[in-house]
Amino acid sequence: MRFLLSSIRKPFFFAGAACLAASIAHAEQQRSDLTEKDRSRVLAVTAPTTDFTKPEPFEAMSGGATTSTGKADGGAFSHPSATMPFERKQDFKLGNALFQKLWVSSPSSTQASDGLGPLFNARSCQTCHVKDGRGRPPLAGEEAVSLFLRLARPARNEAERQAIARHEVLNFPDETYGRQLQNLAIPGLAAEGKPIITYTERPITLADGELVMLRKPAYGVMGLHDGPLGADTTLSARIAMPTLGLGLIEAIADADILASADPNDKNGDGIAGRPAWVRDHRTGEIKLGRFGWKAQNANVRDQSASAFSHDIGISTPDAPNAYGDCTEAQKDCLAMPTGVQPRLGPVEAPDPVLDLVTFYTENLAVPQRRNVDDPTVLEGKQLFYTSGCTACHTPKFVTRRDAADPMHSFQLIWPYSDFLLHDMGEELADGQQVGEASGRHWRTQPLWGIGLTQKVNGNGFYLHDGRARNLTEAILWHGGEGQKARDAFAALQKSDRQALLAFLESL
Repeated sequence: MRFLLSSIRKPFFFAGAACLAASIAHAEQQRSDLTEKDRSRVLAVTAPTTDFTKPEPFEAMSGGATTSTGKADGGAFSHPSATMPFERKQDFKLGNALFQKLWVSSPSSTQASDGLGPLFNARSCQTCHVKDGRGRPPLAGEEAVSLFLRLARPARNEAERQAIARHEVLNFPDETYGRQLQNLAIPGLAAEGKPIITYTERPITLADGELVMLRKPAYGVMGLHDGPLGADTTLSARIAMPTLGLGLIEAIADADILASADPNDKNGDGIAGRPAWVRDHRTGEIKLGRFGWKAQNANVRDQSASAFSHDIGISTPDAPNAYGDCTEAQKDCLAMPTGVQPRLGPVEAPDPVLDLVTFYTENLAVPQRRNVDDPTVLEGKQLFYTSGCTACHTPKFVTRRDAADPMHSFQLIWPYSDFLLHDMGEELADGQQVGEASGRHWRTQPLWGIGLTQKVNGNGFYLHDGRARNLTEAILWHGGEGQKARDAFAALQKSDRQALLAFLESL
């Protein structure tokens, strides 16, 4: 809704009446799922607050009625939607079992679990998304488990550039190693190589004199088995994301996300969010991307099918290649057995495996917020707003009335993301184009649940490659369109910074 999203970019959100009226009219004609009465309610409830003396109504319920009110402990990310009917809980449990399933190489006596690889990064979804939470970079001496390297080269000619423009491809894989470096392999096959990470520390002095050390990673590969990478292949490190509230994100109306898009920064506020248009893997339709570090997937099912194929090497009806990311250059990989069993169909994970895993990840509940009425948290919330953080981290939406799953329908949710791509500056750039996203673009990450990262995952590594070791470092890495908000945070006195962090930790 344009009046909401544009106004929260301005301190204290005072907008001109004429602009406000025009924006409301624009929003009303965009949401086809709403009645006139609904529109008024949605506009009222999603209007940005100017009162930071008390919590907003329903603010603690980050996922609306689906919010989990369970204990804020190590299992906080693994609860089902609170509105899930009894008859669907069996599907949720089956999906959970498949999410945790350890796949094995073929041939195997456990035919329901074979087909791993031949090249892979993990044996299960849960390996990377530990307790349904976020991954982390390896510690010294560890193998990379929940961090992997995406491989891609840029377009080399006009035909390839047009293929990206027509959304036929996101980018182009390395001709030998494919789209992802697989650091593990089944018995009898060598892994592609091992990622190498080296960090360079540099000090940042904040306005009150506090010193913060930021570590910048550099990536390489050791022991490449099939020769060198392509000369123009880029490496982009990614850690696994939390799997919270994904069905709710999918249920946000396109119009409400697009309302804050301003790719040419016509309003001159320094924020130029752009939508990521991608092709649905099943239907071939062009849709709004909203999942993945560069918003490269339009829905949860696409995200799940891609992970099965590239991370585990398991074929599904949506990604039916049983050899996963093996390329034509990797003859030894293509000679290995697969887990395809003709009596079950042409893929290793036939229906309903992908359906169940998708249902599970769509319905992992967002945990209830904590301490929403604490004075320090409320002070931090105001600083979050006035520092400009809400320019990209949009606090709230109301999901579509006609959402595909009734559990996700017409819910007031608080993801703190606009789900658009933003130029985050050269320091965070990976040099890798992914569809609409350049090497400097990243999707705004939802912040719900971020305050429970330590309890669930036992660590606090943030950003796409886990370089930030705490929330302070994560904020200080913001550049480009996030530079003003970053600088506002750095200019605060320590007590104010602690209040802002207390707000984030309450999410």
